[in-house]
Amino acid sequence: MTTLKLRRASSPFSSAFLRFFFLLLPWYFLIATSPALAASGSGQKKAEKPYALIYGTVYGPDDHTVYGVRVRIRRSDQKKAKWELYSDHAGEFAQRVPAGKADYIVWADLKGSKGNKISSLQDGEPVTVHIENDERADISLHLK
Repeated sequence: MTTLKLRRASSPFSSAFLRFFFLLLPWYFLIATSPALAASGSGQKKAEKPYALIYGTVYGPDDHTVYGVRVRIRRSDQKKAKWELYSDHAGEFAQRVPAGKADYIVWADLKGSKGNKISSLQDGEPVTVHIENDERADISLHLK
């Protein structure tokens, strides 16, 4: 008659593993909470540069917000637009610009727009935005 010799299944939590784990655990917390080592770690983010925010809403002639309008932004001392973005479904847009004293010209550009509602509209007046520092400027663009 043959009998099977039953072996005890090896567990990942064997005594050698537990001893190793509990010996390293205090060292891990000591290193992870050390301010000198934590600052030199690769997990630290770089400090963000300060910025100002131009936040606006595009309105149509019926005073409802308009989606999909191309908005262009340039510094007042430059000729070409540096930023180009589109209004979202709520008619809103936002653009980060460098912090510091500057004037920006913001306008809606309807050239080449293909939507039924947008193609029947006309450009409104450009808006001048004055930025002093790292701040938020709220504006609205009204189309004709």
